[in-house]
Amino acid sequence: MEAATQLRIGYQKSSTLISLLKAKGTLESALAPHDVKISWHEFPNGQPLLEALNVGNIDLSADVADTVPVFAQAAGARLAYFATEAPSPTAQAIIVHQDSPLSSVAELKGKKVAVTRAAGNHYLLLSALADAGLKFSDIDAAYLAPADGRAAFENRKVDAWVAWEPFLSSAQQQLPTRTLADGTGLADYQRYYLTSAAFAEAHPQVLQSVFNELVKAGEWLRTHPREAAEQLGPLWGNLAPQIVEQANQRRSYDVRAVKPESLVEQQKIADAFFNEGLLPKRIDASDVVLWKPETAQ
Repeated sequence: MEAATQLRIGYQKSSTLISLLKAKGTLESALAPHDVKISWHEFPNGQPLLEALNVGNIDLSADVADTVPVFAQAAGARLAYFATEAPSPTAQAIIVHQDSPLSSVAELKGKKVAVTRAAGNHYLLLSALADAGLKFSDIDAAYLAPADGRAAFENRKVDAWVAWEPFLSSAQQQLPTRTLADGTGLADYQRYYLTSAAFAEAHPQVLQSVFNELVKAGEWLRTHPREAAEQLGPLWGNLAPQIVEQANQRRSYDVRAVKPESLVEQQKIADAFFNEGLLPKRIDASDVVLWKPETAQ
């Protein structure tokens, strides 16, 4: 490997395992023998994160929801999937205020719903609406980033909000809310770690080291839930440990290699967005590079 390889890592607030590795300096230690220099770049959500990956401003993306790579692929990105977390369907949900007159997803027809464009919660909303016999055009969608979605929901500017963790648990514990639907039976909510096809080919050992540390971080979090919550709370805007612990209980953090069969749900997502006119072109979700790790150390 050439000297002083640069590894620019993009992440977002919900990038739990990467956030833990960043806070502890774990990746710097693991990659030091390979003369890799890391820089960290935070993004508000997954869409701008993968846009930065597509144009070469970062080399590696921390976990993003399964919907995000579909939109990046439609934009022409040559992606390489290098890890995934096992499905976590209850880590996102459609919520309303406790005193809302709405009691079902079907009653969202004509209502204003806050959702983040191209995020995992966007697919949950599509899937839940379809299950209720509605189209996306039957609602008034307000495309908002998580913080803005929370503000709009709290101030009753929208009738419902589609949130993911840790924003979901935060709202549920700080506000009186009800859940109309989570992802159970509707959206698997797998989170993927990505890089460019070119970086995967040029630096497989860097990806192997990152993969190994992600596996270990996931195992540590699952066996140390309270300690993890206390470490993550300050990184997530000083959230109380009990909020973080609830959020983490809904995420699998089971890091594994991406296999071709993992992309079946990706194709379902792509087709759902295309059929609603929300994806600019039909894509083949399997037309990506699947990097294969060695057994995690």
